[in-house]
Amino acid sequence: MPRRILVIEDDPAIRRGVVDALEFHGYSVLEAGHGDEGMDLALSVDCDLILLDLILPGKQGMEILQALRSARPTLPVIILTARGQESDRVGGLKGGADDYMVKPFSIRELIARVQAVLRRSPERPTDLESVPLPAGKVDLRRREVRFNDGHRCELSEREAELLRYLACNARRAISRDEILQRVWGIDPLGAETRTIDMHVARLREKLRDDPAHPRIILTVRGKGYMLAQGS
Repeated sequence: MPRRILVIEDDPAIRRGVVDALEFHGYSVLEAGHGDEGMDLALSVDCDLILLDLILPGKQGMEILQALRSARPTLPVIILTARGQESDRVGGLKGGADDYMVKPFSIRELIARVQAVLRRSPERPTDLESVPLPAGKVDLRRREVRFNDGHRCELSEREAELLRYLACNARRAISRDEILQRVWGIDPLGAETRTIDMHVARLREKLRDDPAHPRIILTVRGKGYMLAQGS
């Protein structure tokens, strides 16, 4: 499945050139020319990278970046902007961007930077669409748990990514450090791992997995967590 990239850029000529180049190199592309539309897509669609202009009609690029870093902290973002001063670059990178490109830029350099960011970004398997449960299933694309009795509940972006990673590595004990690195996208050295346990606890609750005797997300003493076979 091709990697999907969302391009949020209000200049039609620049947006068309970027979209055409990405599609030529085998990427699936979504596009938005307005900040409000870009914000909605950025927070809802399943994609692997966002190319984000800073000056937009409606929601501004930094507003979108701030919302993304709160809701989808591991999603890579490359800023595309005419603002090239050092203070602008530093502000964008401190705001959570993974890279920063100043217009005008060459398409060749853009593709190289896209490839570099995707290589070092957390693993986000996109080919897994659902996870079976003893009494239902999880639709990972919709981030929805569906039980056989008709009840449904919604997963957060982080909960869905955590379950996706466990499912892609089913029957293997995944350490908290690996989860921090691959799902949270942060260096585990010195990081607080309690947040992993809290997310697992909430995920178990939503999956109706008894925390005293879990059957879906197992705790492997001294190692971490593992998705049970058949889940």
